[in-house]
Amino acid sequence: PDPVLPQLPALLGPDVPAAGVLVVGNKVDLLPADCRGHLGRLRQRVAAACALAGLRGGQLVDVRLVSAKTGYGMEGLVSRLQRSWKCAGDVYLLGATNSGKSTLFNTLLRSDYCKSRAPDIIDRATVSPWPGTTLNLLKFPIINPTCDRIFRRQERLKEEAAKTEDELSSEEKKYLNQLKKQGYLVGEVGRTFQQHRSNAEIDFDPDMLSYSMDEDPKDSLKEHEEREEFTHNEVKDARWCFDTPGIVKEDCVLNLLTEKEIKLVLPSHAIVPRTFILKPGMVLFLAALGRIDYLEGEKPAWFSVLASNLLPVHVTTLSNADTIYEKHAAQEFLKVPMGGEERMKEFPPLVPQDITLKGIGTTEAVADIKLSSAGWVAVTAHAEEELLLRAYTPKGTALVVREPPLLPYISTVRGARIPGTPAYRTKRPPSFVENLRTTGRG
Repeated sequence: PDPVLPQLPALLGPDVPAAGVLVVGNKVDLLPADCRGHLGRLRQRVAAACALAGLRGGQLVDVRLVSAKTGYGMEGLVSRLQRSWKCAGDVYLLGATNSGKSTLFNTLLRSDYCKSRAPDIIDRATVSPWPGTTLNLLKFPIINPTCDRIFRRQERLKEEAAKTEDELSSEEKKYLNQLKKQGYLVGEVGRTFQQHRSNAEIDFDPDMLSYSMDEDPKDSLKEHEEREEFTHNEVKDARWCFDTPGIVKEDCVLNLLTEKEIKLVLPSHAIVPRTFILKPGMVLFLAALGRIDYLEGEKPAWFSVLASNLLPVHVTTLSNADTIYEKHAAQEFLKVPMGGEERMKEFPPLVPQDITLKGIGTTEAVADIKLSSAGWVAVTAHAEEELLLRAYTPKGTALVVREPPLLPYISTVRGARIPGTPAYRTKRPPSFVENLRTTGRG
């Protein structure tokens, strides 16, 4: 929900080199398209957030939207990095905890951005919901983007973009379909420059192969295998890409949660929008982490929830809301937090904030109500309709009204109304595969 760390300019300091900062909007695969051109709008919003955070002028090289997990946008990011830095200096990955920074590091490690032999030598970054789990300072050597290498890379990308899904191997199709189920935007990260291993020479040690009749043969190859290292010549002039420990965001609900709870709150698959039509006097719960009361208004309004598919959404009346929270918080019905009465003794209470909005039309949301990092609710109302809402998040966490909303037309991405309920049937938008020709079947 929060694209840019407010601490970033202070971390960078006044002496940022001329190469500057490239901002990467990760996890874009999780967000459903609410209309054509939604990625351009998302990119503009991230750029505006950069300016608000103090990244301006020559400091900001570019803004890129990617998914380090599904590979979407990653080849474009590698090309942009090679054009802008040209190995002029070291590169540091900075970002908040749970922003997918370590996944980004691991994906770059197996791309053309990294020296071809490095993936066999460099340890992969650990991926964990806990802050500071990127141990030490992991790094890999950046490949020198010579004219020949860039040309060969472009030829590979053209060749791959000319393929159709039917031309992929069965293994590639299986992997692609798996990614489609997890994200809306899917790409591929390949390597132009492979490390060729020679099988011509085999070290033969007869003593390693000899064993008596009453002995089982032992796998002593692993015992004798030595860790590969870079040679001095390979890295003497190398520039390095460093992964850094994640920065903990203040006022973030994730700081209050256990590892098990975080896994439910952080979306790991494409978010399926859930839309509800509420009348005044109705209340929407997002697990036990957020609550929105529709207090006053003349007409019903639409509330579209963008959050992990594993978090339950419940709609009730204002008169029953407090009872439901007291009875079901930390229980299976509201799911997060979990652990019963003992857990709730240490969990902060929900605190309210009144919000006034004026609708702009039945197909366009007026604002997002961000419930810290649990997700957000886009509110759509009739034109000129004034709404009085009261939103709640746990004490010490941030509740923000975002105007304009990130996905303003999200309420239109829904199925038919479920009779007798305030809910609409969910509708999962189709996936899009980058750099792969369609076969005409859709």
